[in-house]
Amino acid sequence: MDIGNGLGHLTYSTLVHPGDDWEQMWASLTTYVPKVKARLAPNRRFGVSLRLSASSAQTLVNSPAERDKLKKFLGDNDMYLYTVNAFPYGPFKGRRIKEQVYEPDWRSEERTRYTIDVANVLAEVVPADVAPSIQSAPLGFKPRVTGNDVVASYTDHVLRVASHLVALAARTGRTVTLALEPEPFCFLETTDETVKYFTEHLYSGEAAAALAKMARIPISEAHIALRKHVGIVFDICHQAVEYENIAESLQKLVDAGIPIFKLQEAAALHVPQVTKDIVDALRRYADTIYLTQTIEKKNGRLTKFLNLEDAFAAWDKNPGPREWRTHFHVPVFLDELGPFRTTRFAIEDALRFHKARPLSRQLEIETYTWDVLPDTLKTGDIVDYVCRELEWVRGQLG
Repeated sequence: MDIGNGLGHLTYSTLVHPGDDWEQMWASLTTYVPKVKARLAPNRRFGVSLRLSASSAQTLVNSPAERDKLKKFLGDNDMYLYTVNAFPYGPFKGRRIKEQVYEPDWRSEERTRYTIDVANVLAEVVPADVAPSIQSAPLGFKPRVTGNDVVASYTDHVLRVASHLVALAARTGRTVTLALEPEPFCFLETTDETVKYFTEHLYSGEAAAALAKMARIPISEAHIALRKHVGIVFDICHQAVEYENIAESLQKLVDAGIPIFKLQEAAALHVPQVTKDIVDALRRYADTIYLTQTIEKKNGRLTKFLNLEDAFAAWDKNPGPREWRTHFHVPVFLDELGPFRTTRFAIEDALRFHKARPLSRQLEIETYTWDVLPDTLKTGDIVDYVCRELEWVRGQLG
C-alpha cells in the first residue's frame, strides 16, 4: 500500500508462508494476502511481495495461463506486485537449510538464469506505474570466496543480468531492478564492504565497459544503467547485528550513490548482557532450520559465530561479560522478548531517517520465522501477526 507523503509502498514478505513451489505459493497468496488487505487496506490498492523459488519462476515463465491467472487475481483483488524475493533458490520452509540458502551463488549459471526468469515474469505481471525489484543473495557465502577470481565471476554474472534488464526495459517499457542483500557471513556483509564492492567493481569503468558491450549501448549509458538497475536491499536487522550505526550506514550508501531499492524492516535478537540464565533461555532459539549468525561484542572487540551454538561453546569455555546480537528475525513491534531485547531501535532509527529523507519507494517487513518462534509469542494466527507488524511500521511513519 502507498504510505503517502513520498514515503513509498509498504507490504510484508510472503516468505513467511509456505511457497517452495508455485502450487504452494499460489495457495499462500490466495489464502492469506486478501485477509491482510481486508484488515489494513480494504478500500485501497495493496502491494504484494511474492516469494518465487527457481521452480516457481520456471513454472510461470513456461505457462502463459499461470501468468494470466496471477495477473487476474491481483487485478480482481485490487492488488499489485512490486517486489519478488528471489533469494532462496530452492526449498526454504520445513527443512534444515542453514548456509545452503546461499547456493547456488552468483558465480553460477543457475542463479543467473533464475534471476532472469523472475525478471521476465515481473515485466509482464506488474502494472505500468511500478518499477519492481528482485531481492537476491549477497553474492555468496564468505567462507567460499577463495580468491579474486570468485569476485570477478560474481560481477560478470550480475552484469549479464543487468544487460538483460536493459534489454527488457527497451522491449517492454518496464524497469526491473536487481537488489542484492548484504547479510552476516556473506561476501556482501557490512555497509563498508558493500560500498567497496559497488564502487570498485560493479560501478567501475571496467564494469560499465563490459555492460556496454553486452547490452550494445554507449558506455555513458552503461554507467547510468548500472545504477538504474542494480542496487541493494537494506535489511535493517542484518546491519544491526553487525553493530552498525544505522543512520551512518544509510548515509554512506546515499553518499556512494548506491540505490536502496528496498528498505526491509526486520528485528534481531539482542542480548545486551550475556549471563548463564540468558544462555540457557537462548538455547530454544538455536536448534532451527535457519542460520543464527551471532556477533559478540566483548571488551570493545567483535567476534563472529556462524550459529548460536558456536557462541554458546565460546561462553562455556570462557564465561564473562559480553553482548550478543543474533540473526534471528523476531516481531518488529517488540522491544523485549522475555529476558532478551530486540534490535527494534535500529528499525526506529532507519524509519526516522527515511521519514526525513526518503530512501526507497519500497518498504517490506520480513519476519519469516513465526513457524519456529516460541509459542509464548503467538497469541493469534499468521494474519494477526502480519497485520500487527504492518500497523506498527505504518504508525512509525505517521
